[in-house]
Amino acid sequence: MPRLIHLNGPSGIGKSTIAQRYAELRPGVLNLDTDRVVCLIGGWRDTFFETFKAAQVLTVAMAEAHLRTGHDVVMPQLATRVSDVEAFEAAAARAGGEYREIVLTAEKPIALERFAARVASGTNGGVDDVVQGRGGAAVVARIHDQLAAYLPLRPGCVVVRTDGCAPGQTYDEVVAVL
Repeated sequence: MPRLIHLNGPSGIGKSTIAQRYAELRPGVLNLDTDRVVCLIGGWRDTFFETFKAAQVLTVAMAEAHLRTGHDVVMPQLATRVSDVEAFEAAAARAGGEYREIVLTAEKPIALERFAARVASGTNGGVDDVVQGRGGAAVVARIHDQLAAYLPLRPGCVVVRTDGCAPGQTYDEVVAVL
């Protein structure tokens, strides 16, 4: 049964890194990052939130189509509202697949440090620029708090703590829970 593997967590926590490694090691797996999809839509920087909604619709359709081929989809995507996740759960079900949510998290100071390091490295540009423009660390801190409130609403998700873990260790833990 194909799986939609949703890697959830705050910006800079390592979702994209883990998703990339997972896809690289498994032929046929689609690494479907909504942050990349949003950047494909013209004017996204000026109308980020409206454009992001359109990118989410596209991401749901892409995930469902790929699951129908019998292959897994790994999706590094922050979600703090159940309504956002329900669309992905429904797409997996329609495609005859399974939805698995894994939340990568760390203590707030560590999450903030990781985001700051990623911004400083310039490796993610795009959406990081938008987050920086809207408050940077304050936005990431708020996301961390929103995730803490979200988790009790998602009893089926698995939490993987990344405090003090190198990407390889986090990857191994994600694979173990799958």
